[in-house]
Amino acid sequence: MKIVADENIPFAGECFAALGRVISCAARQITPSLIRDADVLLVRSVTKVGADLLAGSSIRFVATATIGFEHIDTAWLAENNIGFASAPGSNANSVAEYIIAALLNLAKKHKFHLQEKSIGIVGVGNVGSRVEKMCTALGMKVVLNDPPLRRQTGKAKFLPLEELFDCDIISLHTPLTFEGIDKTYHLADEKFFSPLKAGCIFINTSRGGVTDTSALKNAFSTGQIKAAVLDVWENEPNIDTELLGMIDIGTPHIAGYSLDGKIAGMIMIYKAMCEYFGVEVKLDIKDFVPQPEVPQFKINAGNSNEQEILSQAVEEIYKIGEDDSKLRQILNVPAEKKGKYFSDLRKNYPVRREFQNTRIVLDSSCKKTADKLVGIGFKI
Repeated sequence: MKIVADENIPFAGECFAALGRVISCAARQITPSLIRDADVLLVRSVTKVGADLLAGSSIRFVATATIGFEHIDTAWLAENNIGFASAPGSNANSVAEYIIAALLNLAKKHKFHLQEKSIGIVGVGNVGSRVEKMCTALGMKVVLNDPPLRRQTGKAKFLPLEELFDCDIISLHTPLTFEGIDKTYHLADEKFFSPLKAGCIFINTSRGGVTDTSALKNAFSTGQIKAAVLDVWENEPNIDTELLGMIDIGTPHIAGYSLDGKIAGMIMIYKAMCEYFGVEVKLDIKDFVPQPEVPQFKINAGNSNEQEILSQAVEEIYKIGEDDSKLRQILNVPAEKKGKYFSDLRKNYPVRREFQNTRIVLDSSCKKTADKLVGIGFKI
C-alpha cells in the first residue's frame, strides 16, 4: 500500500511502515496529483478532504489524527466506500492542561485565587470532562452545560446555558456545528456575552467559529469581558490581530499539541487502519512515547502559598506565556505573511509533554497541595 501522511503526525513513518510505503509531506503539499495512486491518506486538521482532493484517486481509507473532523467530508467518503477514522479524546488531556496553565497564569496576573472562582464549562465531552475534573481538584466551583448529554443521560448536573452566566469564568469545549438544535457556530454571540457576569473571563479552545469575533471585541469594549484566552480563531490562519491585542493569552491553535496527545492520536488511527484492512495490531503508544526531559523535580514550599506552588509546578513543564509571546510577534509581520507565520508556529511547535510524565518531590506537610497536584495530573 501507498500511504500519504501529514509530516506533523509524529512517528507516522515508523508506525505505518509495516503496513505499506509511507510518504510524509507538509499538509499543504497534499494535492490530488500526490495522492492519486495512494491507498491511504493520513491528515491533521489543516487538510480539507473531500471530492476536490480525492475524486479519481485510489484512496481506500482516510484518517485524521485529531479529535475534530469538520475538515473531512465524511458523507462523501461513505458514498464512495472509503473508510474513515478520527482520534476522539486523543488530545483531551493536553487541552485540559492548557486550560489549567492559562487559569494559573490569569490568577497570577489579575491577583485572584482560583478556589474562590466559579467556572462554567460549555461542552462536557472528552475535553470538557477533564477540565471539570481538574478544576474541581483545584477547589473551583464547576457548572456544566451540555444539552446533548442532558438529553442522552437525563442527568440534572447538565444545566441550561443561562445557568452559567453568573460564573466568573466561561470555557468553551464544543465541536463546531452549523445546523440543528445544538448548532454551535457563533454560539458565543452578542446574546451570549450581554448577560454574562460583568468582568467575566472568557476562554475558547474548541473551534474559532464557535465565537463571533465582533461580539467578543464588543464585549471587551463594554467591560463585560475583562480577560480572555483564545487558542482558536475565526478564519485561521488569517486571524484578527486587533482581537489578539485585546486578550490576555493568545496561542496558535496548539492547546492539544502535547507530544503525548499527538502520539495517542497517531496510535488510534493506526489501530483503526489495522482493523479496516484486517491486519494484526503490533504497536502501541508505549512503543513511541520518549522519556520526559523533566522526569522529576523538587519544590521547596518555603513561604509560598498553595497557588504559587501549583504555578511553579505547571510552569516547570509548560510555560504558556512563551506560546503567547511567540504569537504576538505576528503583529510585527507584514500583512501578506501573517497567515504563514501563524501556520508555521503550528507546524514547528516545540515538544511539550504532559504533567503525567513528571513526579514532584514535595514536603509531606503540604498534603492539600499535593492532592491538588495529583488532581491536575502530576505524580507526587
